[in-house]
Amino acid sequence: MDDDLPRASVPADIGTPDKIAWGLTFRQLAIIGTVAAAGWLAYTRFGPLLPPIAWVIAAIPIAGVTVVVALGRRDGLPLDLWLRHGLALRRVAKLQTPGAARSGQPLVATTGPPRPPAPLRTPVTTIAADGTLTVDGAACTMIACGTTNVALRTGQEQGALLAGFGQWLNALTGPAQIVVVAQRHDLTPYAQAVLDATPRLPHEALRAAADDYAAFLLELDQTHDPLRRQALTVVPAGPAREATVRAFTALGVAADPLDGGAVTAALASAVDPYDPPTPGPRAVPGVPITTRST
Repeated sequence: MDDDLPRASVPADIGTPDKIAWGLTFRQLAIIGTVAAAGWLAYTRFGPLLPPIAWVIAAIPIAGVTVVVALGRRDGLPLDLWLRHGLALRRVAKLQTPGAARSGQPLVATTGPPRPPAPLRTPVTTIAADGTLTVDGAACTMIACGTTNVALRTGQEQGALLAGFGQWLNALTGPAQIVVVAQRHDLTPYAQAVLDATPRLPHEALRAAADDYAAFLLELDQTHDPLRRQALTVVPAGPAREATVRAFTALGVAADPLDGGAVTAALASAVDPYDPPTPGPRAVPGVPITTRST
């Protein structure tokens, strides 16, 4: 049985940068070379001002810090990149909100409350009514995907699924992203919908069953922590959208392109992942909201 399972050899260091010289990457050589060149330039210009032993004592901690920054890693990132992100985080406001800064007012108050929020600038600049996103000047499409259990398939079926997924990857002509999100699922709106529809049921037994079902949903929401999972795929708009839908459908995975309202709801849920999504449709930014009174 195990002999039928598909196997593929993938190098463990597939994402490792190329080594340029002495087992060091170009980034590491650039850091060490820049500090060494700056130190040599300082020594040639100001060397007579201090005895050589003083220069050696000063160079030892500088060389140690340089080597640690060039070769060290933290949280899966090179240490210099991690430090750069840390400095960038300290310069931005911790409280942000969508919008633009108003003229004549600071983004963040320097002393005392209140602290007005800074504008939150996301890579997404526009969302069209058909669901097309503009990300860094490129048009993209967001597709809601289902899942399939590969472990329950036979070896041949697993091989076919992997081959089909590989063909989709090889056919991509632009960047793509697959995001799987798990969030707490609020069952209260479903229970309330059942209670609202209960009086319209034609029989007393049906109304009693509906009340029991609503009570079950409320108890399940209060005593457990139900989760909802959502798989989203972002691909370039145009032919890649139809190709992705066809490829995923052939694999037995549901693939539905999202419209503007669904895309807005997905992005809003990503910004606030700890609260349940707002029920009902979401308005697309820039599109007027119209209602009809009855």
